Amino acid sequence: MSRTPKTQRTPRKAASAPSSGSTPVTSPLAAAALSAFVANDQLSLKLLETARRVAITGSIVLIHGESGTGKDLLASLIHYLGPRPQEPLVKIDCASLPHDLLESELFGFERGAFTGASQMKRGRFELAGNGTLVLDGVASLSLAMQAKLLRVIEDRTFDRLGGTKPVRVSARIIALSNVDLAAAVAARAFREDLFFRLNVVPLEVPPLRERTDDIGAIATNLLMQISDTHGRPQLRLAPDARAALSAYSFPGNVRELRNMLERAVVTLPASQSQITFDDLPRNVRNASAVPQSKQTLEELERDYIAEILDYTRGKKSKAADILGITRKTLLEKRKKYGL
Repeated sequence: MSRTPKTQRTPRKAASAPSSGSTPVTSPLAAAALSAFVANDQLSLKLLETARRVAITGSIVLIHGESGTGKDLLASLIHYLGPRPQEPLVKIDCASLPHDLLESELFGFERGAFTGASQMKRGRFELAGNGTLVLDGVASLSLAMQAKLLRVIEDRTFDRLGGTKPVRVSARIIALSNVDLAAAVAARAFREDLFFRLNVVPLEVPPLRERTDDIGAIATNLLMQISDTHGRPQLRLAPDARAALSAYSFPGNVRELRNMLERAVVTLPASQSQITFDDLPRNVRNASAVPQSKQTLEELERDYIAEILDYTRGKKSKAADILGITRKTLLEKRKKYGL
C-alpha cells in the first residue's frame, strides 16, 4: 500500500486486486484509489474485499495498524469506493495539534469567539459535508476532547466555538490509530464509551513483514511515483535487490520502503537504470545475508533508526518525522538503543 493518489491524475495501475463484483468501480477517483492500493498478498486481498463491503455503508470505521502501513490510504480507498466519492474527503492529524487548536480545527469558531477571531471559520466536521472525515492519531486526543467527540458522534451535532446554533454532522467518520485502543482503555488512557462508538467496523492493516508478496509490487509503484517526481527515467529493481527487500522485516513499513527507494532515485547516477543489491542500505543487505530468525525486531528497529539519524545528519526533528514518531519517542528510543 503506497500513498494516497492525487485526484488530478490517475496513477498507472500497479498490481491492484481484482474486483469481487461487490462494488463496481464507476468513478475515476475510485479507479485511481484502487490503482494505488497494492494487494497481491492474501492478507491484503482479504482486507481489500472487506473494505469494498464496508465502503458502501455509512458505518464508522476504526483502522488500526503500525505506523507507515497505509492506514491513510485505506481510509481514502473506503471513501472513494463509497456512494459519495465526489463529496469532500477531509483529514486531520490529531496528534500534531495542541488541544485548544484542535478544538477550533474540528468544530470551527464564530467571529469574536476569542481574541483574534475576526471572522467565522468552519471546522473540519463542517467542511467534510456529506463526505468523509478522517481522524488520524485518535488515541492522542485528551480525555476532554474525547468527551466532546463522543457527544458529536452520539448527537450528530456540534456548536462552533462561541456559537449557540447547532451544526448538523453528515460526514462519515473514519478513525486511524497505531495504538491498541482496547489496551488504552484498559490503561484508562482512552474512554471506553468512545472506543465502542468508534469500533463499529474495525479493520487491521497488517505490517509489511506479514505481506511479503506485496513488497515487489509496492516498490515498483513507488519507484514510478518517485522517479516522476524527480524527473528521471523510472528505475527498476534488479532481481537480487527485489529478493533482499522481500527478506527484510521493514520495521518502518511502507514509509521505510519509500524512503530507501527515494534515496536511491536521487543518489544513483543518471546512467544507472536499475537498483541493485549493493545500492540498498546496509541494514537491508545484512538482513538478507543471515536467517531472519537471528535478527530480532528490536535489532531491526535500532538499525533503521541509526540509518535515518545518519541520513538526516543527526537532525532529530527531521528524523522523527521520517520515522513517523514524535521527537520525544525518538529521544527515548535513542536512549534505549544507545544511539
